[in-house]
Amino acid sequence: AGARMKIEGSYDIPAPRQKVWAALLDPAQLATAMVGCERLEAVGEGEYRATLKIGVGVVKGTFEGKVRLSGLEPPTRYRMAVEGSGGPGFVRGEAAMELAEVEGGTRVTYSADVQVGGLIASVGQRMLGGVAKMTLDQFFSRMAEQLGGGP
Repeated sequence: AGARMKIEGSYDIPAPRQKVWAALLDPAQLATAMVGCERLEAVGEGEYRATLKIGVGVVKGTFEGKVRLSGLEPPTRYRMAVEGSGGPGFVRGEAAMELAEVEGGTRVTYSADVQVGGLIASVGQRMLGGVAKMTLDQFFSRMAEQLGGGP
């Protein structure tokens, strides 16, 4: 049996919306911003393959996964389907991403439904939720560093 989680949040990035949109769809920038990302490559229109090293508590391992983007409405919103598996189990999820102009930059709002199974599910939802939130915060702050201060 797996665990289901809902992960929601928003993050302000000090860059124009068009620039943030482009970065969120650029494998090179995504890979740099993702903690533990060993490989991320586009394999088709809106499809990516990824290799991620993760560690949650005592559960550590490498995930192979794929990401599919859909419903793109530049530069406002898109949907993302993720599935990955590896030694620690599997993860499957769907996320909605929304970009809005705010003073001083762009607010990215995300809402995801995630299902995890296998060893990683034994860690418990609270810890998984905390790690997911922390990972996302790191991702967005790295993204903000990459994009901030540029034209």
